[in-house]
Amino acid sequence: MKKDLNSLNEQFAPLSPKGRIRMLYKHFSEEEILFTSSFGASSVYLLHLIKEVRPSQPVHFLNTTYHFAETLAYRQMIQNEFDLKVVDIFPDPTQNEITKLEKTWTSDPDLCCMVNKTVPMDAIKVNYKVWISGLLGYQTHFRAGMNIFDDSSGMIKFHPIIDQNPTDVRTYFEENELPEHPLKKEGYHSIGCTHCTIKGEGRSGRWLGKTKTECGLHAGNPPKKKPIFSNK
Repeated sequence: MKKDLNSLNEQFAPLSPKGRIRMLYKHFSEEEILFTSSFGASSVYLLHLIKEVRPSQPVHFLNTTYHFAETLAYRQMIQNEFDLKVVDIFPDPTQNEITKLEKTWTSDPDLCCMVNKTVPMDAIKVNYKVWISGLLGYQTHFRAGMNIFDDSSGMIKFHPIIDQNPTDVRTYFEENELPEHPLKKEGYHSIGCTHCTIKGEGRSGRWLGKTKTECGLHAGNPPKKKPIFSNK
């Protein structure tokens, strides 16, 4: 796979984000492609690109049950405006309820993310060959090392906007008159679950006081140091 990904990266590097997405559909069919969106602070950039190139592409939304009400309202607004087909991915209801009762995010945020994000996403990923993600390289040091195409535990990750800078993103928003997430103007620059997100520049508002910088979805499969909750 490494040789194939190197070839794809060389072929796609000179293209614009929209050109990259168009080219992707020459290599893979819509049925082979998984597209996910968090409907976060910068998500509408990639959502708009996909709408322009392949409006029929389903958008999978990982509904952890911990989203801000503003995120859910924003998701609905974008879904209606762009006429998107949004598919919800939910965690196991019993496991999810245990994280609520035990407030797992306070004692073990990695386990909380595993239950509510990684495990339900892993169950979906097996049905696809390519995963389109809207990660931006400037967001974190980890993301800065990503390519347009990367191997993620045997699955191809496609990052069509990974090399765009803050000016590129802002310009695209302005030129296409894209609506911003309602929490952005309140000082939230990275928006995830309610209990692990506060106001802050960049991703400084995520998992405050923890060494954690990623939920695990985009860092491959993290080691499961603890078992998922027993349903007994």
